[in-house]
Amino acid sequence: MEWFRLLSLRKVPARAQTQTTESDMLSYDVVEWGKPLEKAERETPKPNGTEVLLTLKYCGVCHSDVHIRDGYFELGGGKRLLMSDRGMTLPATLGHEPYGTVIAAGPEAGDVPIGADRLVYPWMGCGICARCREGLDNYCMAARMIGIQRRGGYADHLLVPHPRYLIDASGIDPAWAATLSCSGLSTYSAVSKLNPIPREEWVAVIGVGGLGLTAIGMLRAMGHERIIAVDVDAAKLNAAEVAGAAATIDSRDVEVAKKLQQIAGGPIYGAIDLVGNTDTASFALGALRKGGRLILVGLYGGEIPLSLAATIQRALTIQGSHLGSVAELKEVVALAREGKLRPIPFQKRPLSEVSRTLDELKAGAILGRVVVEM
Repeated sequence: MEWFRLLSLRKVPARAQTQTTESDMLSYDVVEWGKPLEKAERETPKPNGTEVLLTLKYCGVCHSDVHIRDGYFELGGGKRLLMSDRGMTLPATLGHEPYGTVIAAGPEAGDVPIGADRLVYPWMGCGICARCREGLDNYCMAARMIGIQRRGGYADHLLVPHPRYLIDASGIDPAWAATLSCSGLSTYSAVSKLNPIPREEWVAVIGVGGLGLTAIGMLRAMGHERIIAVDVDAAKLNAAEVAGAAATIDSRDVEVAKKLQQIAGGPIYGAIDLVGNTDTASFALGALRKGGRLILVGLYGGEIPLSLAATIQRALTIQGSHLGSVAELKEVVALAREGKLRPIPFQKRPLSEVSRTLDELKAGAILGRVVVEM
């Protein structure tokens, strides 16, 4: 039987649990691809079945939403992945880093903590395929993700399909906690694909915006110190040093791969590419030692020529890292709660400024992260 039909062991009456709800909810929506978000009001949804309703307090603003607002991701070679082909229909509410208070639940939701604050895991699958049954919603081929196929967190209310996606992040600054469901989770999953990292080896973090700074913090939280930050922005490279990078490189240098090896005293063990374009992936591959690993996370897009023989002879691993699981998000929250993972610079802005924030992200003008406040 599907997980969303299962009741918790502790039964509740077959009626909706509720604290309070308001008649109308506010959101900022994509109405036309590539255009500024527009303010919208609609009736606040009522939870049915296993659904849970939250009134939101915060939502992180992720660079992925720049591409999603435009309506596509660049695949390279003149090809695009259209968001309409991924099940998005307009108008759409973006925002996949929501944090809020549980205010109501459907009659089959079980023992839901009405009145409690929760972080939301947004990367939901269909709930019935083999990957979802394994707890790997992010690998589901029929995804139903918040902020993409489902209405997202650039709103004052959010409907979540099941309480299994609610994470207790108490003890952490709630505004920062909101960012953990994407930037924290994505970097944790990426770094985990490099582990175990020998202490004497060097790892490059390419692109030190909000995601890259979090990746540096994640590497440090897992005990690794030999980190080289790579970016085009001097202010971001300075922030990377504060976050714990042992060295920095301006990626506009035509000999980035050579400089990475000079700092490391030879080819490097691994690289996490938070940009993900042709140039960054190319110089990262050029810097790797035999047996090295390149983890691709960033979604700027493009493609690279790849010699099959050289890849085999150098025993390289090139791996994409797409988000993370519910279990991994709980591990991220534990690292933050224990003080091993520390906040990166972030600023709060009112929800009404979310569209401007996306414009600034697109221009590369934001240091760290922005969290909108409802």
